[in-house]
Amino acid sequence: MRSGLLACAPRMARRHTTAVTVISKISQKPIRRAAALVVIHGDDLGRKFDLSADQFTIGRSSANDIQVDQDAVSRKHASLVNDGGKHTIEDLGSTNGTIVNDEHIEGVVKLRNGDFIKIGRAIFKFIASNNIEAAYHDEIYRLTTIDGLTQVFNRRYFEDTIERELSRSRRYTRPLSLVMIDIDHFKRINDDFGHLAGDAVLKEVASVVKSRTRREDVFARYGGEEFALLLPEIDTRGAIALAEKVRKIIEKHEFVFDGERISVTISAGVATVQKKGELPVEVIGRADEKLYAAKQGGRNRVL
Repeated sequence: MRSGLLACAPRMARRHTTAVTVISKISQKPIRRAAALVVIHGDDLGRKFDLSADQFTIGRSSANDIQVDQDAVSRKHASLVNDGGKHTIEDLGSTNGTIVNDEHIEGVVKLRNGDFIKIGRAIFKFIASNNIEAAYHDEIYRLTTIDGLTQVFNRRYFEDTIERELSRSRRYTRPLSLVMIDIDHFKRINDDFGHLAGDAVLKEVASVVKSRTRREDVFARYGGEEFALLLPEIDTRGAIALAEKVRKIIEKHEFVFDGERISVTISAGVATVQKKGELPVEVIGRADEKLYAAKQGGRNRVL
């Protein structure tokens, strides 16, 4: 079994340096040209959808540009058109209609900055082009959903999302799998190479795994050196195959910090939703049990 590090011999004490984080002022950023829809009520609160393309569809189906997965929303509910920066919205014959500023719309309606659009139980705010408010919404959403170190989703976002995905899995009788990932011997990395090296490894592992995920997957830092990868519509066999692929990529990846190579491996545990009504804590618990077994079995493996 390979060790998590190339060398474990004692090292001279490292000189610790202070990491500098640059925080830019939003007002100094270039104002985005694209208009946007911001979720102000419902799932994904605070999420912003840029409206730079010529046309967008909103509806319950995942084939839409903006998906609102609620029973009160039609499969194809409404359409937004961008005509040279002027945006209009039209209901597509939905069952419950599209509401703009508390009124059901008929035909094509022009959108103005600050308009509220209600589709099902979700409410969006329309932000016109060249409006600095869009940058603030971007920053707020990032701060509340993204892990500051690794730039993947945080645990809070993951816990909110697994609730929704379990509900969707039950409704459509589709598979849902979870992969819990842990970096092997991470304490030893911190002890032998320093905490800045540990942070660099966390960031690079997150970047490598994220680059192998689909748009609909949810990859999050669950805590410490542990990550969670939620895979909608992927069964156990597919989830194990993906986890094994990621494990091999991490094992072969060259991690270098301060001129020194650090050998990094991961262990992973896979669980798939087994029954209706299964709670998030049950799915997470089963994946964690598999992860623990992988660690006990020698690490650098998927179970």
